Amino acid sequence: MNARSSEQEGRTGRRVLISLLVALLLLGGLAGAGAFLWSQYGEQISLAMGWSTNDYDDSDQGEEVTVAIRSGEIGSDIAASLHKAGVVKTSDAFYELLLAQQPQVEFLPGVYTVRERMSAQAALDALKDPANRRQLSATIPEGLTIEGTLERLSQGSGIPYEEFAAAAADPAAYGVPAGVPSLEGWLFPATYEFSPEMTAQDIIALLVSHQVQVLDEFGVPEADRERVLTIASIVQREGRDADFAMISQVIHKRLAIDMALGMDSTAQYGSGEHGSFWSSDEALSDDNPWNTYVHKGLPIGPISNPGRAAVDAALHPADTDWLFFVNAPGGNGALTFTSNEADHEAAVQVYRDWCAATPDSGC
Repeated sequence: MNARSSEQEGRTGRRVLISLLVALLLLGGLAGAGAFLWSQYGEQISLAMGWSTNDYDDSDQGEEVTVAIRSGEIGSDIAASLHKAGVVKTSDAFYELLLAQQPQVEFLPGVYTVRERMSAQAALDALKDPANRRQLSATIPEGLTIEGTLERLSQGSGIPYEEFAAAAADPAAYGVPAGVPSLEGWLFPATYEFSPEMTAQDIIALLVSHQVQVLDEFGVPEADRERVLTIASIVQREGRDADFAMISQVIHKRLAIDMALGMDSTAQYGSGEHGSFWSSDEALSDDNPWNTYVHKGLPIGPISNPGRAAVDAALHPADTDWLFFVNAPGGNGALTFTSNEADHEAAVQVYRDWCAATPDSGC
């Protein structure tokens, strides 16, 4: 074979290789284009060809989920919400079914319990069933901290706790007196009902407005409100309604004679021992601005959300000589009040003896 023949064969081989590469690139390009087109229009093509359906068949329903229907929403809004929650396969399936209903379906605003992967008909039936509609409400008991209050509001409204925490981070947004660092004490305890369109900010504003209304009813000046709520919050956590006025009297008397309040509820709040019966040594000695064993005077702010009776007691303490109190035997929440330290220590020992003799009492 001469040199010219070898050169010709080399050129021919290169042309064949280039042709193969071009063909592969074309095929790859077509495949890639096909994949792209399928990703964009595959569902429509499948539906048009009858290869698939835009509706579930109810054979594989999933977990329970909740869907909110808000005042003013129309059918397409509800269809979109169901699709977003994974209830229906497509919003079109539900919306088309809804348009075909005679008479037209009217939905009540609320939060509905449905399931994932429902057929459009099953989802419609579920939304029409009153048993699946949940009233948005929350009961806030007296003496709950702000964290506990926000948790209950979240559970009752279906709004994430994080949204409530973010909304509560700026007390000034709710018209409380300037300088108030927290909404602790300002969320009035009661039972509330919410509409689905309410936001976390709306709900918090509702609770604050109720507390402000109570303070207005008692004629509390704006400059005194944080102080009154601080006293009321301690009264609320320290005893039962029947003893509120006497607890308030002890607080006011100790403040008047510059005696440390020494309230376990404040020490527990400051150290995070919420719900404890006996305060730990660490809580009693912890140097935080709520600890009234360490610091004289009132704590830096409220320690709970007080109710109307506690606010009343904070403003109208009893007229007695009591300076001390401790739990009384019996486990019913009653207190033993005394006017001097010796009698107080004796009452404490009586209670400790009762606790030792009744280990199942919870004290």
